[in-house]
Amino acid sequence: MYAKLPLSLAAAGAVLLLATGASATGVSPAASQEIATAAAHAGMAASAADATMVHAHLHHTINCLVGPKGAGYDTSQDDPCKGQGKGAIPDSPPAMQKKLEAALATAKIGAAEPDMTSAKDKARQVQSALTSALGE
Repeated sequence: MYAKLPLSLAAAGAVLLLATGASATGVSPAASQEIATAAAHAGMAASAADATMVHAHLHHTINCLVGPKGAGYDTSQDDPCKGQGKGAIPDSPPAMQKKLEAALATAKIGAAEPDMTSAKDKARQVQSALTSALGE
């Protein structure tokens, strides 16, 4: 369903952490997986060729962050984190939740941004924030 895209070095590092079961942040494996998936979709949004896909991947990012019972979850959009946990924010400790909520706010702005260049910039900011959160 999704085009295969090359992973950024940061995303590859997040995948490596998941593959080894390690977590540099002390968050649960479920939260780490959800954060990595959200970061990957933010990256897909940042490199998407059209506005529809930029917005779709940002919605996927939002769904991963909030989880199916979270505010802002959009049932009309895919949830690439389905089955991974309750959502990255609810599955994370309070200190991590604050970082994820900041990324969520940026993702929501990008998802609502009509200008593709601005939306892609927000997506890059979200991807950076999420990969940084995973590495802390």
